[in-house]
Amino acid sequence: MVERLAERAGFEIQWDDAHGMPRRVPAGTLAALLERIGLPCGTAADAKHSMATLDAELSGRKLPPLMTAECERAIALPAAAIKSGSRYRIELESGELIDGRFTAPKGEAALLAPISEPGYHTLFINDQHLRLAVAPSHCYTVDDAWRAFAGGVERPAALWGIGAQAYGLRRRGDGGIGDYSALAAFAIESAKRGAHALAISPMHAAFSADPHKYSPYAPSSRLYLNVAHIDPAAVFGAEAAHAALDAAGLTDEWARLEALPLIDWPHAVTVRLKVLRTLFEQFCTHERAQDAPRALEFNAFCANGGQPLEDHARFEALMAAQLAVGGSGHWRRWPAPLADPRSSEVEAFAQAHRHDVEFHLFLQWLAAKGLAHAQHAARDAGMAVGLVADLAVGCDSAGSHAWSYRDDMLQSVSVGAPPDIFNQAGQSWGLTTFSPRAMRTQGFAAFIDMLRAAFAYAGGIRIDHILGLRRLWLVPEGELAMNGAYLRYPAEDLLRLIALESARHRAIVIGEDLGTIPPGFRERLADHGLLGIRVLWFERGHYGASFKPPGEWGRSALATTTTHDLPTIAGWWRGEDIDWRNRIGQTAARADGRDPVALAHAERAADRDALWRALQDARLAPRDVGAPGVDHAPVDEALAFVSATPAPLVTYPLEDLLGLAEQPNLPGSIDEHPNWRRRIAASVDELFTDAVFVDRLLAVARSRDDVARGLPMPSGSAGTHVTRGNPCLDARPETSPDTPSGPRPNPGSTP
Repeated sequence: MVERLAERAGFEIQWDDAHGMPRRVPAGTLAALLERIGLPCGTAADAKHSMATLDAELSGRKLPPLMTAECERAIALPAAAIKSGSRYRIELESGELIDGRFTAPKGEAALLAPISEPGYHTLFINDQHLRLAVAPSHCYTVDDAWRAFAGGVERPAALWGIGAQAYGLRRRGDGGIGDYSALAAFAIESAKRGAHALAISPMHAAFSADPHKYSPYAPSSRLYLNVAHIDPAAVFGAEAAHAALDAAGLTDEWARLEALPLIDWPHAVTVRLKVLRTLFEQFCTHERAQDAPRALEFNAFCANGGQPLEDHARFEALMAAQLAVGGSGHWRRWPAPLADPRSSEVEAFAQAHRHDVEFHLFLQWLAAKGLAHAQHAARDAGMAVGLVADLAVGCDSAGSHAWSYRDDMLQSVSVGAPPDIFNQAGQSWGLTTFSPRAMRTQGFAAFIDMLRAAFAYAGGIRIDHILGLRRLWLVPEGELAMNGAYLRYPAEDLLRLIALESARHRAIVIGEDLGTIPPGFRERLADHGLLGIRVLWFERGHYGASFKPPGEWGRSALATTTTHDLPTIAGWWRGEDIDWRNRIGQTAARADGRDPVALAHAERAADRDALWRALQDARLAPRDVGAPGVDHAPVDEALAFVSATPAPLVTYPLEDLLGLAEQPNLPGSIDEHPNWRRRIAASVDELFTDAVFVDRLLAVARSRDDVARGLPMPSGSAGTHVTRGNPCLDARPETSPDTPSGPRPNPGSTP
């Protein structure tokens, strides 16, 4: 009975491990997971009741709140919910009305004629109604963005952009954390050199009251923004910001934090919030009280944000109040009434602490203005796409999103990954996400809200671990990561909603599709116009002994050299990732007694030779020269190799454009490696006056232009090796003593 109930609920009771061997989920694990998604089965009576609940939800006797469809395709409605002869009316978003009558034979699906207008329409049938989310056949694509930018030019896009960790950008006066002003400046300067996109690390809201939780992939909320990136001078001016620093007695501390090679998140966030609080008090005294223009703009922002924005601000104030009296940082351990955002106690708190709640509204207003300015700056400077926001696969179960949308979220489970070759114990990331049952019963409202928040200030989004649209590995809270199971998601509905919101926002979509890919999944993404991601290290020939030539990479995915979770070109060439994993205890001993580190370096040496041969075959390195030594990584050649692919968009990680050896994040680590703390040594202004960096940008721009014009790469056009002796390229932060992307235990992140 447990297995039947689990299968009916969408769990996969059998799955194939990394070696292709079938595994069966124990009944105890299934029972625990069913309990946590609201389908108890501890007794026969419980199981029977849960099965009846599911049958009622899935029987089709009642129309769901929302159904998805595609333009120009007939829409099948549940036969059990429709009587033959029933009349219907469809109210399109445009205001047009469509009337009709169902004539389907008994027992067969009732069909609506195809609708050509994409949008959220309303279907009325007798006394029932539902929303019809009718999506275009595919997302807004890079080719669409290029045609809009180029005035209808029909040649296929061959655009390029830069991938940057926004927190790591450096700007004079930034107080130790990359901010929205640095992001805007970087976007403008990149656009001047021909970049059409700037892919950035997640800007999701973190925990203001607990700045030790700073992983961008384990946010408090995916609906709101990280206030740690606010530039205090952006709205109120440098003079006001300096005065606030002086008034708080933090001028020296601000400068000290700014000079650090690594971000000190707890101190830097605390100092920034004190400065912003001073500005807030001045704003309330001098502008809000007099209905000044900025005050009216702030009030409109709050009104437009509605209850969800108010909930987030209340959560931030509540968490700070709980921690101040020694309470828990997790809302599920707060006094029971405070765990319910709709309780009278939460309402009373919000009224009694109105000024604190409004401070957090003020912070979100400033953050939204900062990120919106960066996107406008990117587009105004000549980018066809602009910012590409990163949408994390989940959020911290202790955060604002899970608190305010608790009926939509999975509770007491963690998203993770089953055991594989690299992580034999499996992974539990401490994150939660939406419940597929709640998605269906709540009309996908929470998912749509999240998509709109992601698209709001960007020309595109990257969806982390997009395989989660089909299924996610769930682990009961408190259990080992291997004691989990896959839960299926309504992938087709989610893909249609993504396509609809992409088209409405005129923004591209990239899906991080690395890892073990279900058969046909990449093809489905391509059908919907979602770009996958192809990474140099993974694009191999048969048996992994060679690298695919650029021409074989295809046009259905973004191309890049590496990701934030993988070694940089210089780091891979040198084997920095191998040494780091050994240093922090991630290297497993071998049964045959051989040195695993030495073997890994020997394998990497063979891989270096294979990559060098691929560079030679692509006429990017001279044939009569052997591979350079470990300290002379062929950075320019590797960049040119990826540039030569037919991908509609290539992104170059800033670390590779600078020839850096250290990667932003080392998966599986927490504080053994400085995850999410590395800063670029040079400021944005200094970067774009550095001849070597600018020359590298010119080289990739020319290469992509050649691809756009269909020109072959010139014979023997070997690039230079990493330039040494240049502070922008060589300066790296001090450090404290290859899997696809997705979150890891905070503050490390993704696989």
